[in-house]
Amino acid sequence: MQVTETLSDGLKRGFTVTVPAGELESKRTARLKEMGQSMNLPGFRPGKVPLSLVTQRYGAAVQGEVLEQAVSDATRALLEERNLRPAMQPRVDLVSGAEADGKADLEFKIEMEVLPEIAQPDLSGLTLTRLKASADAETVDKALKDIASRQRNFVTVEEIRPAAVGDVVVVDFVGKLDGVPFEGGTADDVNVEIGGAGFIPGFAEQLEGLSPGEEKVITVTFPADYSAEALAGKEATFDIKAKGLKRPVDVEIDEDLAKKMGFEGLEQVRELITKQVEQEYEQLSRLRIKRELLDALAEKTDFEAPLGMVEAEFAQIWQRVEADRKEGQLDEEDQGKDEETLRADYRKIAERRVKLGLLLAEIGRANAITVSQDEMLQAIRAEAMRYQGQEQAVFDFFRKNPQAAESLRGPIFENKVVDYVIELATVTDKDVTPEELAEIPPADL
Repeated sequence: MQVTETLSDGLKRGFTVTVPAGELESKRTARLKEMGQSMNLPGFRPGKVPLSLVTQRYGAAVQGEVLEQAVSDATRALLEERNLRPAMQPRVDLVSGAEADGKADLEFKIEMEVLPEIAQPDLSGLTLTRLKASADAETVDKALKDIASRQRNFVTVEEIRPAAVGDVVVVDFVGKLDGVPFEGGTADDVNVEIGGAGFIPGFAEQLEGLSPGEEKVITVTFPADYSAEALAGKEATFDIKAKGLKRPVDVEIDEDLAKKMGFEGLEQVRELITKQVEQEYEQLSRLRIKRELLDALAEKTDFEAPLGMVEAEFAQIWQRVEADRKEGQLDEEDQGKDEETLRADYRKIAERRVKLGLLLAEIGRANAITVSQDEMLQAIRAEAMRYQGQEQAVFDFFRKNPQAAESLRGPIFENKVVDYVIELATVTDKDVTPEELAEIPPADL
């Protein structure tokens, strides 16, 4: 194999690689002979099919197989010999050698961006603050009130009066697109809570003030991401007929409520709520200290980011930005920016993400941090639990698609590296209110 370097500019590398025709022919002949030994053709004893006949039938296919393997082997050897670590999959262009007779040298060009040299930062010098909050009685009481509100009953209102927020209107409705009823848009005796959730945005709100016996036509717009594609983003009308009215009856927060929920008593409910709230606070605390850590590490990323990785990351980010813009969900601070400014801002975010990702990967590599099979299994099991009744299908999917399983490995690895760095840093605990803890700055990693 002959290698000629054609490009060395920053992180960009380019080479021309030549593999002699004799080497290719040798591999091609060996492969054809191997096939001939296992072939069964009428008129020939097993394993005695002439090489010329095997070549006639399978020569072209074997030539392609040999070329593909030769390119793969030569590329791998090149990377190993020159100690190159590609940032992304190298680009390979065939120059010559694909001729059917297989008598020409194989020549191809390979171009890539390599990973930068990343110096190990002094991690022991980092100082971080871990914010901590406790689940106070007021927070637990509020959670209990929310639980009680979901357990409340509704009783029929006998008097004829307009529906108010909190009431439930019993209605029949017919949904129409351009005046024509659409499939799934008609229902009878439906309970709609004024101010409640579960309906198309704007549907329940327009029923406020409606009295039993009255009819009304309302107009709503289905969300752009609505599950029924034929309705997504469409404006529709609904012919509404109010048939009845119900009002909520509050439930007392007492021992009976606890037992109705399957607990021994109210104190057990309070203990469970306290535990859940504190777990949420712990997660928020981790998010805050992780963000602080990443900000500190970002100042130590004094290396060049591979342009291809930045472009790929920016493309993913920009796709989400465009989707949010289309649905009118851009962040408030982005709404007044022109596209050029937006692109520049998010390209900086993409570059930061790439650099931090590379730095974390290097810290993990240098300190032998890995993701075990047990950790991967736990991650797949957690993913499967999100799809009740389809757990086995999820396991089968990840087993058949190793690349999809790798998407779970990245976050696990990152968290292990973050935990490792936090252990080395000087961390000071600070008690704060739940509101202060929840003030998480926008994350760009």
